[in-house]
Amino acid sequence: MASAQSSGGGTELGQFLRARRTQTRPDQVGLTVGPGLRRTPGLRREELATLAGMSIDYYVRMERGKETRPSPAVLDALARALHLDDAEHQHLRELAARAARYAPEPPPPPSRTVRPHLKLVLETLRPNPAYIISRSMDLLAWNPGGLALYAGLADWPATQRNLARYIFLHPTARTLFPDWDELVRGCVARLRSLAGTAPDAPDLTHLVGELLLKSPDFAKLWERYDVVGRKRIQKTFHHPQVGVLTLSGQSMNLEGTPGQRLGVYTAEPGTPDHDAMLLLDAIAPEPARHRDMMREQQPHSQP
Repeated sequence: MASAQSSGGGTELGQFLRARRTQTRPDQVGLTVGPGLRRTPGLRREELATLAGMSIDYYVRMERGKETRPSPAVLDALARALHLDDAEHQHLRELAARAARYAPEPPPPPSRTVRPHLKLVLETLRPNPAYIISRSMDLLAWNPGGLALYAGLADWPATQRNLARYIFLHPTARTLFPDWDELVRGCVARLRSLAGTAPDAPDLTHLVGELLLKSPDFAKLWERYDVVGRKRIQKTFHHPQVGVLTLSGQSMNLEGTPGQRLGVYTAEPGTPDHDAMLLLDAIAPEPARHRDMMREQQPHSQP
């Protein structure tokens, strides 16, 4: 199984370094490549060690998961040599911190319970599509448009509704998203970042294991070990029921419920996109328990 299910912090650190090394071209870091065929797609180990000012033996031990206590100075030198951005540099630090703990205590699994008032928030956001997802992108709660926006997702059992699973495995996803290739890179990068620092978390390992088995596209991107994905503010949907609509998306962490995030889509009133969004909310089926909840919120009539 892939590194998401590896319990060795040093191994995870080494895999990240190897992925960044093999994807860094010599010309990107100022090295001149001589004539002849290079068997290494990116930097050689000795080249990276020289750039970072450390011995080749020490670097090899890090990449093989044998050296698990690199100093902050060593990590900073590697980050500079590999031209890591701030997010990648921070991920490197987090992996090193985990590798230095011989028996890291696994954090408690995040709650999947959505508090009642948050379900009311989803309702008040209508007609804007909105939902609450877990850190592993399980769909935990939604308003009608929030579910209907992902065409065909409602056909799956509620326990299987996961946005990453949908993007890679649902037959409608590739036609729904015109920028599918870019979207999946960001999706995998987010999961890779989470799994790198919590490789034994069941919610992540189960999802990653399934996608590695069922999606060659996911497996290829997972091997790259990118932890930073470009997140676009606007997203276009080629929806089979309401046509093409471009919506602005916003996600935010929810206070008091670690691991849960609220996602909302909006459109400027008076635009065709807004009209399509209104139509989507109007035709989306109301879940039975949603109708019951809303009836309970209505004031009872006086006898």
